[in-house]
Amino acid sequence: MTPDELRTFCLSFNDAVEEFPFTPETSVFKVAGKLFALTALDRRPLTVNLKCDPEMALQLRAAHPEIVPGWHMNKRHWNTVTVDAELPDRQVRELIEDSYDLVVAGLPRAERLRLDRP
Repeated sequence: MTPDELRTFCLSFNDAVEEFPFTPETSVFKVAGKLFALTALDRRPLTVNLKCDPEMALQLRAAHPEIVPGWHMNKRHWNTVTVDAELPDRQVRELIEDSYDLVVAGLPRAERLRLDRP
């Protein structure tokens, strides 16, 4: 997955926006003001921080060396995924979608319904 593909996929979700609250190089993808992905698109290797169910996070880390505890994040709930490593693009997209869905699940019901994600 290229940096452009990563950006395009993150922005394909309902109400997803890209912001730069930390540095001009750090893309923060949010839904309803809540972070679901964080990356430096020009950095190599390309990595992205993604929210993850804590039990699933442990399983993913054990199975894939390219998935590690979230760098500068709550390590129980966030993973850092090396995008341009051995993980198939399909799996990276699933991890991004899971992160988005976890964030949306924590929103008030009216927001979830507005986003068409009951």
